[in-house]
Amino acid sequence: MRLLLISAAFAVVLSAPAHAASKPGAHALDDVRILSADNMEGRGVGTPGGAKARAYIVQRFGQIGLRPQGGTFERPFTFKPRFGREVSGVNLVARIQGTSSSDKVLVVSAHYDHLGVRKGQVYNGADDNASGVAGLLAVAEAFKARPPRHTVLIVAFDAEESGLKGAKAFVADPPVPLASIGLNVNFDMISKNAKGQLYVSGAGPQPYLKPVLETVARTAPVKLLLGHDTDAQGKENNWTAQSDQGAFAEKGVPWVYFGVEDHPEYHQPTDDFATIPQDFFKRAVATVVTATRALDDDLDGISKGAGR
Repeated sequence: MRLLLISAAFAVVLSAPAHAASKPGAHALDDVRILSADNMEGRGVGTPGGAKARAYIVQRFGQIGLRPQGGTFERPFTFKPRFGREVSGVNLVARIQGTSSSDKVLVVSAHYDHLGVRKGQVYNGADDNASGVAGLLAVAEAFKARPPRHTVLIVAFDAEESGLKGAKAFVADPPVPLASIGLNVNFDMISKNAKGQLYVSGAGPQPYLKPVLETVARTAPVKLLLGHDTDAQGKENNWTAQSDQGAFAEKGVPWVYFGVEDHPEYHQPTDDFATIPQDFFKRAVATVVTATRALDDDLDGISKGAGR
């Protein structure tokens, strides 16, 4: 089995496009198409498909020129579901050194796992969350092309679909002191909305984020709306704990989340690459790249507003 996994991962690397230096996000559609292909088998945690997706992301990290945080990109963890045997997951963590003397670190994240194969059907998870990983890689490209002010960790989480297990493992054993993390910016489902709307959550419970997010929204390439971060419209519409940013929120780390509202393909085997509106997705990627740059620029002010 080990040899089969290595061979499969190597095949992914060989079949991936050779990405020369280009505009950040130029290869986002390729990233989604490859990560949501049937041969990734839905990227279930602890599965050969998950390992194949991880190999592709590591290969993309190398193409972008990222360095690992520590000796390797991979940070394994285990968890035990309520029923069943212990499961092994692997987070991927890269580091981009900042240009300022600030000790604050920006963590940018997206989960790469999805639901795997169920009853013979592959849940490809193109929007959820190959799209977020593509956004993450675009941000990494942007910060490699023009370095950030603050040190940035680029993190691809595993086991989000199992209850944010990868993110919880990260904050329980962080690669940098938790107190130094000024903000987590998380992407989860950024490619599909019939109204052309992308939400950014976080300013409701963290009002010190509102000025920078409103400034970004005014000129964003998509219709960027603030919201889905309080119980004002019911707990089910509060996204604070509904993706990996929830693990950071629990630890008192400021967070921002970018995502779309649920759609008919959410957690269905029909969440395929072919259903993604490509123009909206490209504009969404450009939006999260611009927004993350603005949040990096304002990170010291955000940390001060959060009392960190």
